[in-house]
Amino acid sequence: MKKNIGLLIVVLLVIAMIGTYVKQQINEDRAIEKSALGKDIGEREIGLGNGDTPPDFTLTSLDGEDITLSDLRGKKVVLNFWATWCPPCKAEMPHMQSFYDKYGKEKNVEIVAVNLTSAERDVTADAKVDTVMTFRDSFELTFPILLDPENSAGSDYQIITIPTTYFIDSNGYIQRAIKGPMDVDMLKEYVDALD
Repeated sequence: MKKNIGLLIVVLLVIAMIGTYVKQQINEDRAIEKSALGKDIGEREIGLGNGDTPPDFTLTSLDGEDITLSDLRGKKVVLNFWATWCPPCKAEMPHMQSFYDKYGKEKNVEIVAVNLTSAERDVTADAKVDTVMTFRDSFELTFPILLDPENSAGSDYQIITIPTTYFIDSNGYIQRAIKGPMDVDMLKEYVDALD
């Protein structure tokens, strides 16, 4: 009888230990599932990876308007970094304009082209701006061209290769980064993949 009671106690202890272990595993699985679904809005990191909130900036456009990236939330954003002397940048600009004309309003997308003004080869700041204006006019670009004379945005976005383009969804999160030129079909594909 004493043996049976002792055995019963051991069995109950083993069952309690197994129950605690199983509960721990279930809680860990739920935590993994929650993290796989994505972080809460308040937990998003500012960074350059997919799912991150991009570094915010305010830059002045060629038209003299101050544009803040975070103010564009609610729209899909194609954030492009470029310079006038860059051959791949020159190659993609007509494609970007064509995409903007055809799909800008329909797909609720804004193209924001940040000129790395500090990297322009002219000597004076005024000459650099004139070069960017001449470039815009020669390509008949109608989307916002922002000037980055201090390389503040270029530095925050760690731009080494140009063109570099970030695709930001309507919630304000980076979904993709592309280094190198794009054509209309690529732009459409990447914008269509945004939320």
